[in-house]
Amino acid sequence: MHTRVEQCDVLVIGAGPAGAVAAALLLKQGRQVLVLEREQFPRFSIGESLLPQSMEYLEQAGMLKAVVEAGFQYKNGAAFVRGERYTDFDFRDKHSAGWGTTFQVQRAHFDQVLANEAERQGAEVRYQHTVTAFDQEGAKPRVTVRHVDGSEYIVEAGFVLDASGFGRVLPKLLQLETPSNFPVRGAIFTHIEDGVAAGGFDRNKIRITVHPEHCNVWYWLIPFAGGRCSIGVVAETKFLEQFKGSETERLQELVMQDPASRELLKNARWDTPARQIVGYSANVKSLWGKGYALLGNAGEFLDPVFSSGVTIAVKSASLAAAALQRQSAGEAVDWEKEYAIPLKKGVDAFRTFVESWYAGGFQKVIFYEGQQPEVRRMIAAILAGYAWDESNPYVKESKRRLNTLEEICS
Repeated sequence: MHTRVEQCDVLVIGAGPAGAVAAALLLKQGRQVLVLEREQFPRFSIGESLLPQSMEYLEQAGMLKAVVEAGFQYKNGAAFVRGERYTDFDFRDKHSAGWGTTFQVQRAHFDQVLANEAERQGAEVRYQHTVTAFDQEGAKPRVTVRHVDGSEYIVEAGFVLDASGFGRVLPKLLQLETPSNFPVRGAIFTHIEDGVAAGGFDRNKIRITVHPEHCNVWYWLIPFAGGRCSIGVVAETKFLEQFKGSETERLQELVMQDPASRELLKNARWDTPARQIVGYSANVKSLWGKGYALLGNAGEFLDPVFSSGVTIAVKSASLAAAALQRQSAGEAVDWEKEYAIPLKKGVDAFRTFVESWYAGGFQKVIFYEGQQPEVRRMIAAILAGYAWDESNPYVKESKRRLNTLEEICS
């Protein structure tokens, strides 16, 4: 019995934000795009607080109207809390040009909106189709696909973009994974009916709270429309393992350790079982190879603290689509120079701030009361996702500048 072989111009693995945006951008180039998604949408995902920089790429992809009309919670900044200390950043008051507002989204709905929009624009999206093998020996890459009913087929594509997120399909199949240099951390999280009275806190901002005793343990509170929130705690796994019981009981115990969170959520209804993920930080040997490139979390995931995941995902989709456009025009594309290095510049800027956050230095900067307004605008730009804007000294020379700033704020 012969396995059927299908042809397509570009195959995208994964229908999340990176895959949907890449598909839409390629469709604008006149490409034939097939998207294969292992799950059935809608499906749960975290990474719910978008950054304003991501709006530029949703706009490029022709998806902005659909996102705006979906009714998500408006977001204009980030608030930080530790004990009695509070500060916030308004992303509209930032160094970099571009969007200063965005949304906080339930990802099941958000990802479905983007995938539907990619389909509406002309992509073929197949759900419950899993890529099980990748062959790059021939003139074109070939992938083996298994449908949920057990049937298999092969797709021969002009190029493959892996946007499979934490599934990391090609890194696993091609042994590209390398250990992250971050300690192994875990996150316990859920959605709740928060019960916070009107004016109890600024629902237009993500709220990041530092544990009262441990600077490398923090909580997120992401308000959604309709009085619900995403609540989570992030810490090294050895710290989380101290707490026993169900995931919900562990999360509640951890949240109650912070007096401000305990008071804020005193009327919350914990109506959804909590979940845990562990060891989510990842890296790869290369972001591209013969016939393929890795997008977003399939290539690298840093940490959830500054909500950079979706922004890196859609930025990578934009860079890859631009490289493929040049390639289809007959140009010789150097994927390292034209895709991997530009993408890594912004990722590495984020990395500098993530490392400093957990070491405690960036927290001193965040809460420093004597900050110069222009420096705050530069920091706000990075927190808003503009980690590729080299007109910002804290992007161009992130380590040196941040080290100097930490000394000033100590």
